[in-house]
Amino acid sequence: MSSASTLIRRTAIRDYGVYLALIVLVVVNVVITPNFITTDNLRTQLVQVVPTLVVALGMALVIGTEGIDLSVGSVMAIAAALLPLYLGYGVVASILVCLVAGALAGLLNGSLVTFAGVQPIVATLALLVGGRGLALVIANGQLKQLYNPDLLALGSSSVIGIPLTVLVALVLVVIVALLVERTTFGRQLVAVGGNRRAAEFAGLPVKRTLLTVYMLSGVFAAIAGVLASARLTASDPSSLGLLIELSAITAVVVGGTPLTGGRVRVIGTVAGALLMQLISATLIKHDVPASVTQMLEAALIAAAVLVQRERRNGR
Repeated sequence: MSSASTLIRRTAIRDYGVYLALIVLVVVNVVITPNFITTDNLRTQLVQVVPTLVVALGMALVIGTEGIDLSVGSVMAIAAALLPLYLGYGVVASILVCLVAGALAGLLNGSLVTFAGVQPIVATLALLVGGRGLALVIANGQLKQLYNPDLLALGSSSVIGIPLTVLVALVLVVIVALLVERTTFGRQLVAVGGNRRAAEFAGLPVKRTLLTVYMLSGVFAAIAGVLASARLTASDPSSLGLLIELSAITAVVVGGTPLTGGRVRVIGTVAGALLMQLISATLIKHDVPASVTQMLEAALIAAAVLVQRERRNGR
């Protein structure tokens, strides 16, 4: 009986721990943080979490195949650098250029993993370093102010009181959830992450699936770069997206998607991103150094991996 109750408890922590932690953090903030439950503060938290959430959605797909994408921050920077260069052709054209650049970056990562057999952490680490340099070259190492009113409206306008960037993120959440849960591609993704060799023997399009998830991760990172630039009214490839890969990985893992692949928890990823945002905001409001946030992220990843390890070992 004790063993059964222990198993139930561990399963509950694994599957619902992120939601419980989020609820507890909200309650704590209501008690100790002045003006936490205000429209302006809630709006601010939602707007600020958008880039991390969007990147985390793409990261969840990659991790679902037992991969990793460390290049997402640099892809955001590349998108930010390209954005002002093509605004003369219209906002839509400029954003499309950014998305194509993100897809190409993902294609490069996916090709190294799929065809060259490079480990995902090594393949994407190369673009993490080189991509930021490329972005700085494109922008001549300069921050550029954005003045296009249509683009700035993307970062500042609202629909029925909800910030447009938040609505974009919600649409992407729905798309990814449907992709994972309701499509053949989603089932193939999970199968590849669960056992790649078995998926190959079963005749599944393993290489195409891997290429697709890395390209989607690149596109999502580019979208995050566009949204962040529009909100900040500036293109700053030197700092945009720095270390966002760590926050995204934390959100995905804490949200219940195992680093060993074979599963993607989209709603858990959303909760994980919100949890990371609230932790950071809480520490800032109480004058705690930002370095503490990074240590907490490391602790959360370690705890989540430990829970996943216990699940694999059947303990």
